[in-house]
Amino acid sequence: MANVKWAVDPTHSEVQFKVKHLMITTVTGYFQNFSVEAETENEQFSNPTNVVFTADIDSISTNNEQRDTHLKSADFFDAAQHNELRFVGTKYENVGGDDYKLHGDLTIRGNTKPATFNVEFGGIVVDPYGQTKAGFTVSGKISRKEFGLTWDAVTEAGSVVVSDDVKLQAEIQLVKQA
Repeated sequence: MANVKWAVDPTHSEVQFKVKHLMITTVTGYFQNFSVEAETENEQFSNPTNVVFTADIDSISTNNEQRDTHLKSADFFDAAQHNELRFVGTKYENVGGDDYKLHGDLTIRGNTKPATFNVEFGGIVVDPYGQTKAGFTVSGKISRKEFGLTWDAVTEAGSVVVSDDVKLQAEIQLVKQA
């Protein structure tokens, strides 16, 4: 039996990141254009392979045009040189019940590092249109500086303007491909 291919349903998925600002509040941003693909041995979403996530850097939105422009600049993502964030899964590990760890290689700004994300498997359902869908909540944390996003500023009082830790959160719905 051939592997089952899955692709993201972008209208029922979202990818966001959260960063502390001045260490007192959190700013949330989104990637508005992204892709997720995977293959499985069967429709039960057991042992997925070829898990690939990409996000278009130019699609970053924090609901502030000036901040978005700064994030796309060479100070941060350098979208002109590195227009895509990419994660390639290497291992999908059950850690109990519907909880998994997705291990892989994350590439941001040309820097590739191992990364692990928590995955909560929401299940599989056939929608009213006959499409088989699988749902996931993905979360994790990375150090932006490890990926070359090293811009920093300090307030007069010595507080950091932008934290190194970036929390990632995604709601992903995949559709079985015909």
